[in-house]
Amino acid sequence: MHGLDGSDILNVTTNREIQSLRAASSRTITTLITSPGLREVRRTLNALPRRIGGRQAVVNYFHEPGDPYSELAAQLIAPLENTYNVSVRPWIVSAPGPAAAPELERLKALAMRDAALLARAHGLAWPHEARHQGAQDGNALRQKLGHYLSGMFAFEGEWYWAVDRFHFLERRLREAGLCRNPQAPLIAPPRDVTLKGEAGSARGKTLDWFLSFRSPYTWISADRAKVLADHYGATLRLRFVLPMVMRGLPVPAAKRFYITLDTKREAERLSIPFGTIIDPVGKPTERGLAVLHHAIAAGKGHAFARSFLSGAFAEGIDAGSDAGLRIMAERAGLMWRDAETALADDSWRKVAEANREELFDLGLWGVPSFRVDRNAGHWGQDRLWVIEQELQATAP
Repeated sequence: MHGLDGSDILNVTTNREIQSLRAASSRTITTLITSPGLREVRRTLNALPRRIGGRQAVVNYFHEPGDPYSELAAQLIAPLENTYNVSVRPWIVSAPGPAAAPELERLKALAMRDAALLARAHGLAWPHEARHQGAQDGNALRQKLGHYLSGMFAFEGEWYWAVDRFHFLERRLREAGLCRNPQAPLIAPPRDVTLKGEAGSARGKTLDWFLSFRSPYTWISADRAKVLADHYGATLRLRFVLPMVMRGLPVPAAKRFYITLDTKREAERLSIPFGTIIDPVGKPTERGLAVLHHAIAAGKGHAFARSFLSGAFAEGIDAGSDAGLRIMAERAGLMWRDAETALADDSWRKVAEANREELFDLGLWGVPSFRVDRNAGHWGQDRLWVIEQELQATAP
C-alpha cells in the first residue's frame, strides 16, 4: 500500500475544508430561506401594492383543461369568491414540460385514480370538465411568476396546489383579513391521519413505504408511516430507492425551491422540524443507503432512516462526512464499526433497483409512496389518510 505524500495530505485537507464550508453555507442559506420571519417579510412586501392602492385582492388560477387536479381545483373558485373578498383570475395553461413532470403519462394515469379519491373526500364532482369563458393563455405568466404545474392558485408571491394545498391559501386569506365570515369552516380542509380505527386491525398485513434519502416529503412522512403501521399492527417495510435526479430524472431549480417551501409549511402544520438542510444528493445518499440496507437487516431500519432524514432536513448534518454519518448511525442504535462495514458493501444497489422497478410497476415513480399489501399504490405524504382507510378496512 502506498502512503500519502505531502501533496496528497494537502488535497485531502483542502477537500475536507471545502466540504465543511459548503455544509456550513447550506445550513445558513436553507435556514434563512425557510424561516417564518423571511416569509412574513415577503408577504408584507407583496401585499403593499394592494393595501396602498386600495385594490381588490386577486388570486390567479392556472387551469389545464383535462387535467384531473385542475378539474377539481376549478370547482373551488366559486366558493372561494363567495367566502373571501377576492377576485379569481383564471388562466389556461398547457401541461408541465418534461423537466417538471418527467413521467407525464404515469402522472396522467395516477391523477385519474387519485382525483376520484379527492373528490369523494371533499364532496366535489368527478369527472368534471371545467370551462373558463374568456380565460387567457397563462403559460407566460406562470413562467414569469416562477412555477411549472397546473391546477395552481397564486396569491401575492405564494403558490397553492389544487385541492391539497387550498387550505393554506384559505388560512393566508384569513390572516390577511379577507374572509367575510372568519367563523366559517374551511372550504377544503386538510385530510390527516386520525388513528381512530381499531388498534391491531391490520395485523399480519404489510405497509410498503417507498422512500428516498433526498426527498423532504419522505422526511415529513417518516414518523406518521411508523405510527400508522404500529397502531394498526401492520409490518412497515422500507423500500428505498435512489433519488430521481440520481436516476436520470431532472429536477429543475424552480421545482426544488417550491418543494422546499411547500415542505416547510406542511412541516409547520404537522409540528415537524424542517429547514436546516444539507442536501445529501450523490455520495452522501449512497453512503446512507448502504448503512440503511444493513440497518434493515438488523431490525433498525426505520430508526436509521428517521435519523438520516432528520439530520439532512432538520439539523443540517453532513452525511457525506464520517462524523455526520456516525452521528446518524449511532443515535439509531448502530455501532459505527458496523456502519463502516456496510459502506464497503454494494449489495444495496440491487435492492434499490428492484424497489424502483416495483414502484414503476405500480404506476408510480416518486416518493414517498405507499402500498398496503397488494393494493394499489399511492404517491405522496398527502395520501397517508388513504393508507389509513385501507388499513382500517383490511381484514387479517
